[in-house]
Amino acid sequence: MSERRFLVVFHPGRDETLRTASSVCRRLVEAGVTPVLVPEERTALVAHAAEAEVVATFDADAPGDIELVITLGGDGTILRAAELQRLTGAPLLGINMGHVGFLAEAEVADVQAVVDHAVAGDYEVESRLTLDVRVFIDEVEVAATWAVNEAAIEKHGAGRMIEALLEVDERPISSFGTDAVLLATPTGSTAYSFSAGGPIVWPTAQVMLMVPLGAHALFTRPLVVGPESTMSVTISPHSTSDAVLWCDSRRSVDLPQGARVEARRSETPLRLARLTPAPFADRLVAKLDLPVQGWRDAARSAS
Repeated sequence: MSERRFLVVFHPGRDETLRTASSVCRRLVEAGVTPVLVPEERTALVAHAAEAEVVATFDADAPGDIELVITLGGDGTILRAAELQRLTGAPLLGINMGHVGFLAEAEVADVQAVVDHAVAGDYEVESRLTLDVRVFIDEVEVAATWAVNEAAIEKHGAGRMIEALLEVDERPISSFGTDAVLLATPTGSTAYSFSAGGPIVWPTAQVMLMVPLGAHALFTRPLVVGPESTMSVTISPHSTSDAVLWCDSRRSVDLPQGARVEARRSETPLRLARLTPAPFADRLVAKLDLPVQGWRDAARSAS
C-alpha cells in the first residue's frame, strides 16, 4: 500500500493556529497518514512541538503524490494554499480560523471530526472556475498568471485614476477613468467584487465578471460574460497614471500606459473538498449573517 500524504497549510505566526496544526498533524500520523508542510511552517511547528519532527517537508520542485490539502486559517490561507494545490492537483479542504471564511468548509471547533472525515475519504469534490490572466505590452506577452477570486487592475497607490478601455471578445465596451477594474470569478463575487458593488454569483455558474471601481462615467455597471469569452482591460496610452495588476492580492505585475490585461476561463479549476451538500444559499446567509425574517414577519410573531 502506498504512503498517504496530506499537505497541511497554516499561518505559522499565530499560537492558536500552531496548536491546531500540531493537533491535526498528530491525528493524521495516528491514522497512518503522513503530514507534509512547506519548510517555513514545518520549522515553526517543530519549534512549537518537538514531536512534529515526524512531518515531511513539501518540495515545490518535486511535490510528489499529495492526496489532500488541508488549510487552517481564513480565505487568505486558502488562496495561498491554492498556489500549492496547482502543483499537486489534490482537492483542498478549508478549516476556518479567520472571520468570514467563504471558501472554508468547516469551523475550527469541528477540526477533529473534519480530520476523521478527510482520512476516511468522506467528502465530495467541487470544481470552481478560475482565470488565466495574461499581460501584453506592444502586443508582446510579458506575463502569464492566474486567479481564483479576481484579477484587479488598479491605479498605483494614491495616484490619479487610470484611463481604461474595457473589451469583451475583442469588441470595445466602454472607456473611462477609474480607480480599478476587477475581472472576477463566481468564487470572487463574494470577495473584492462584492465590496465594489458587483453581483453575488452562485459558485457553480460558469460566468465571469467585469466590475469597475470608482469609475467616472455614466455606464459603469458590472458586466457578466459567458465562459468562452475573453475579457480585456487596456491602460490608455494617454492615461496620466500607470497601473498594477493584482491577482488574488498575491501576484502582481506593473502595467505601464498601453498595457493590456486579458482574462479567460482557465482549464485548471480550483478543486474544493466538501463534507456536506449544503446549498450555497445557506452558506451565504450564515457567512453574511443575512436576515431571512422580515420586520413584518417579526411583528406578526410578536402579536
